[in-house]
Amino acid sequence: MSTQLLDRIHSPADLKGLDRRDLKQVANELRECVLQSVSRTGGHLSSNLGTIELTVALHYVFDTPHDRIVWDVGHQSYPHKILTGRREAMSTLRQFGGISGFPKRSESEYDAFGTAHSSTSISAALGMAVASRNAGVSRQHVAVIGDGAMTAGMVFEAMNNAGVTPDIHLLVILNDNDMSISPPVGALNRYLARLMSGQFYAAARDVGRAVLRHMPPMLELARKLEEHAKGMIMPATLFEELGFNYVGPIDGHDLDALIPMLQNMRALKGPQFLHVVTRKGQGYKLAEADPVLYHGPGKFDPAVGILKPAAAPKTTFTQVFGHWLCDMADHDTRLVGITPAMREGSGMVEFERRFPRRYFDVGIAEQHAVTFAAGLACEGQKPVVAIYSTFLQRGYDQLIHDVALQNLDVTFALDRAGLVGADGATHAGNYDIVFLRCIPNMVVATPSDECETRLLLTTCYQHPGPAAVRYPRGSGSGAAIPRELDSVPLGRGIIRRRGSRIALLVFGTLLPAARTVADALDLTLSDMRFVKPIDTELILELAQDHDALVTIEEGAIMGGAGSAVAEALAANGVVCPLLHLGLPDRFIDHGEQSALLASVGLDAAGIERSIRARFGDSLV
Repeated sequence: MSTQLLDRIHSPADLKGLDRRDLKQVANELRECVLQSVSRTGGHLSSNLGTIELTVALHYVFDTPHDRIVWDVGHQSYPHKILTGRREAMSTLRQFGGISGFPKRSESEYDAFGTAHSSTSISAALGMAVASRNAGVSRQHVAVIGDGAMTAGMVFEAMNNAGVTPDIHLLVILNDNDMSISPPVGALNRYLARLMSGQFYAAARDVGRAVLRHMPPMLELARKLEEHAKGMIMPATLFEELGFNYVGPIDGHDLDALIPMLQNMRALKGPQFLHVVTRKGQGYKLAEADPVLYHGPGKFDPAVGILKPAAAPKTTFTQVFGHWLCDMADHDTRLVGITPAMREGSGMVEFERRFPRRYFDVGIAEQHAVTFAAGLACEGQKPVVAIYSTFLQRGYDQLIHDVALQNLDVTFALDRAGLVGADGATHAGNYDIVFLRCIPNMVVATPSDECETRLLLTTCYQHPGPAAVRYPRGSGSGAAIPRELDSVPLGRGIIRRRGSRIALLVFGTLLPAARTVADALDLTLSDMRFVKPIDTELILELAQDHDALVTIEEGAIMGGAGSAVAEALAANGVVCPLLHLGLPDRFIDHGEQSALLASVGLDAAGIERSIRARFGDSLV
């Protein structure tokens, strides 16, 4: 496909210089550009294809970067990146040293706010709007948010604040495609359906049909008015009560409707709310048919689509959890599974199918998910909260006050622990060991492979108090997974290899890399299994029998598992040379997971290099 118009666009100023009649062709070229780009690098596809026209319209109407556009989550920002001078850099998208898959302030002046976690856009845009007002700067502030993200309490906190904030320029655009990563859930999503099914509405509709039955043209007009009324009248009640001027819904793929509407709303003062309806995967039939599959694909051939791998891939840690969850639910009827809008990502699809009454997707509401689990535990249920490590950060207050302080029996399955690869710093689970181990009553487990993951899930589930099992994205070493629901002694590690001089104390899935070093240098290798309670007895034994200890973890060094070992030694008056290997005190960008581990010295070569640098030939 020719991109003759897109070739002329290097900034929004170039877009504004085009005749408005050319914008449809720009949108077509931009859609093809996004499709071809993502097929070569991998990344988010469905969401970006759905916001092509909206992005074109926003940059055509608003004066960016003077006007601020905040993309909620940001996985729909690829068209925005292309129109703001980063088209050539798209070949490096989400790769080591390349551009981010999300908006990033340090990357471009057009990225008004860095995002990647859901439901932050309205709060950020409101802050910008107040700052502009206070500084006497006239500019518009636009927050683009999806319907899935609207389930988060933070959204309504921001709107509640914005509705009573005077003299601001704030436009919230609801990009309504009826699909987040998992299908949207909750009362808000059902709001219109419930109102439209009421008796009064149903009676009025039936009377109208009876009257107009013999007047087909009028009946068709009434049907169309009914469809418009569902979107144009009822949502206004909700948002206008929060202080916003509600407009919509309008077709988010119709530039002839979008541009005049945005031009009108740009001139309005006060909190404005525009409801646009789009379709994920728009313009690419395969993505339209299965937007979940094409939400974040790897590399693929656009002409063929995503193909199943010829050979069965290794079982992922997520799948290990999903299978364990179903097996444990068969064994214990008290088990309930909870996810904050990540059914597929957390491996709970089969659990929902088999145990629908014990499955709860609470939407993008991590705080609620944790306290909801606490309430269930109060009444004798056994909740398992499946949540990404990076998202548990959002429920930290609830974890401390509502779960741990009351010593409630809640198990947390922390997916995406450690580095996550292409999603980068915003999604990395680098801090869970640090922020969990300092909480009284918590158990923190760090399985080293697929077998250990199942064993430690069972162990933590059987513990009558709060416990967390952290495991990374992707697959492990391929260890055989037992069918039984066996457990291990709580807080006890295990020696995997006996060596001399130096002992490696490994917390988690860096064990294979550490084993390579242990074999090469004849070192002792210990799989510690638990950060809390830590195996003090094993630590003291290793300190007594070896000249030095090395702790290895895929988590932040500061306050992490290595710190727990140092504390155990200090508490027992033991002085021993100690080397901590883990993630440094900086945010680590996106790239291939193996490359990222190598960049921070956590591959086998890096571990050996650090040991030799610290201890030299005298011990190695």
